[in-house]
Amino acid sequence: RYRGHRDGDRHPGAVALGKIREAELRAAAAVLGIRELSLLDYRDGELDRTNPREAVARIVTHLRRVRPDVVMTFGPDGAYGHPDHVAISQFTTAALVAAADPSFTPADALPPHGVAKLYYIAWPASTWTAYEVAFKRLISTVDGVGRQAVPWPDWAITTAIDTREFWPTVWRAVSCHDSQIAGYEKLKDLLPEHHQALWGSQSFYRALSTVNGGRGLETDLFEGLRSQERG
Repeated sequence: RYRGHRDGDRHPGAVALGKIREAELRAAAAVLGIRELSLLDYRDGELDRTNPREAVARIVTHLRRVRPDVVMTFGPDGAYGHPDHVAISQFTTAALVAAADPSFTPADALPPHGVAKLYYIAWPASTWTAYEVAFKRLISTVDGVGRQAVPWPDWAITTAIDTREFWPTVWRAVSCHDSQIAGYEKLKDLLPEHHQALWGSQSFYRALSTVNGGRGLETDLFEGLRSQERG
């Protein structure tokens, strides 16, 4: 996770805002039951201009230390073209390859680790429709070129997780990001069914898997891994 987000002239300065956003992120993680949160310490707008090998090496060190089975990140589109989202997608994907390569040796000489599954966040049209009602259309201009969210086609969705029973918890976590939610006051007035449309399902594209495949729709990020455990 990178730190801080610039928001025009409303923020109290990059350093102070970074501390505020970090505190909000940690509060949200606590609501979700996340036990450990690691920050790469890049500021908003800097990640896509950083040295790629340095960023990849930091992620490799994290992967080799934690040794996860499953990793998820933004897709190549960065959800709606945000340069930092695109960059973290590229760096994370590269880091998965590098983490398994014994010849890739960053400063922390930890043993190689191969991740079994990589997922990209993939929002279909139904999800984007719900988001646009709440957030309006997400459009930005980068290097003079307009960028906006483009839904993933339904056939490309490999994984759909039913999170309807958890949407109140997700909303409490989102609400922790107080300094970022100022522009989205409408969220607080949405009906429960709209919140459920926003947070009640999570869709992904399975970009890499060494344990399963095929055209069937997954309903479990650990599909294939659980069968290995039983075997």
